[in-house]
Amino acid sequence: MTIDFILNGEDVSLKADPLERLSDLLRERFGLSSLMSDCLAGFCGKCVVYLDGRLVNSCLVPAFKVRGSEVVSFEGFKSTDTFDAVSRAFNDAGAEFCGFCDAAVFMAAGSLLDSAERPGEDDIEETMSTVYCRCSTPSITLGAIRGAVEAKAGGKYDRAR
Repeated sequence: MTIDFILNGEDVSLKADPLERLSDLLRERFGLSSLMSDCLAGFCGKCVVYLDGRLVNSCLVPAFKVRGSEVVSFEGFKSTDTFDAVSRAFNDAGAEFCGFCDAAVFMAAGSLLDSAERPGEDDIEETMSTVYCRCSTPSITLGAIRGAVEAKAGGKYDRAR
């Protein structure tokens, strides 16, 4: 089956098995190394991408579902203002990641910032629970996201919160 879609702002077309996992297609055909296929069941969140603006586990998306859609991977997300805000907030908070889950954590945080004007604590915790991360302290990660929320709202980041 021929599948046409937009990947990181570029029109792409390829032949693929309609049931091939989007995560496999993106890693193997496009060389997108940010996608980690750890569990292949949607539990770890390390393969997240934006599909038409929504954060999804690409290991659960069959190739035929992306026809006519827009897919943004971490590689495309890195060129956005939202990435810059998230990156600054994580740096300010001293959050460090191992490199295995950092792309997914940044993408989840970015989806939160883009989807809600001022997400609350419950929104932050729920969104970040979609990515299983052992390499950073949850309180530091959540604090960093609070900082990004404040920065987006034009407020000053209060490290004591």
